[in-house]
Amino acid sequence: MAELETSWAARLAQANFASEADYQACRMPAAELVRLQRQIQELDLKRSDLATRIKDRIDQKEQALAEPQTPHSQDVLIEEQAKLDRQQKEIQQKIGELLARQADNQEAKAKTAAIREQLYRQQVECRTWDRLQFLIGSSDGKKFRNFAQGLTFERMVAQANLQLMQMTDRYLLVRDTEQPLNLNVIDNYQAGETRTTRNLSGGESFLVSLALALGLSRMASRKIRVDSLFLDEGFGTLDDEALETALETLASLQAENKLIGVISHVPALKERINTQIRIQTQAGGKSTISGPGVERIHPLA
Repeated sequence: MAELETSWAARLAQANFASEADYQACRMPAAELVRLQRQIQELDLKRSDLATRIKDRIDQKEQALAEPQTPHSQDVLIEEQAKLDRQQKEIQQKIGELLARQADNQEAKAKTAAIREQLYRQQVECRTWDRLQFLIGSSDGKKFRNFAQGLTFERMVAQANLQLMQMTDRYLLVRDTEQPLNLNVIDNYQAGETRTTRNLSGGESFLVSLALALGLSRMASRKIRVDSLFLDEGFGTLDDEALETALETLASLQAENKLIGVISHVPALKERINTQIRIQTQAGGKSTISGPGVERIHPLA
């Protein structure tokens, strides 16, 4: 026992324990020791398994390296590699060309878009001028003359209708749809039938002509004013009612300080017009003129 105690004390001192009590205090519990031993066994098993797997991978690698990777020789592989390098350069060159063409295409598309925008604006402008050319354009200027005359003619027809309504409610003047410078007459007493001026009687033609003349006289501009109107015949074709209407219209114009001259042989006019210049036929095919403002001119000796 003494020897064992001496040996035990030596081992404690070798393990840096001051006493057996110190050893007991530092001693691991039995359960923890069992757990660690079990963990050590498990780690040993894993290490053994990993070592086996590593050895298998090394064997597989050595076997793969020992087997030939290609049936071709090194010279053939070098030549094939050079060929692939050339193909790669050609492909890269084509890629560069395609990129350059793509950039050129993008630039061309931008220019085309700008040209299309300009073309669209020109087409809009062209349609305006083309429409204007269709309406009034011609090599001889006839369309424009007709267009300008049509504007004036339309104003004159509007003024003539104002005068015609004061004389009768039967007629209405309108421009012909196919020939804008021709005149048609709407007859309200015949269910609004449109008649041409060639289909008017003598009295109707006179009323229409008188309305047009009066309408023209009322069309004034900055430099021209129509204050005089002369009517040559036509009164003989009117009935009493139409004649009375025409004379009342002329009287209203005279009240507006317009000079109205009537050339006629109708007796009813002679009774209604006070200021007259008469023409008397004489023998030998001669005539004499008498009336206000008429003086005899003696021939020079």
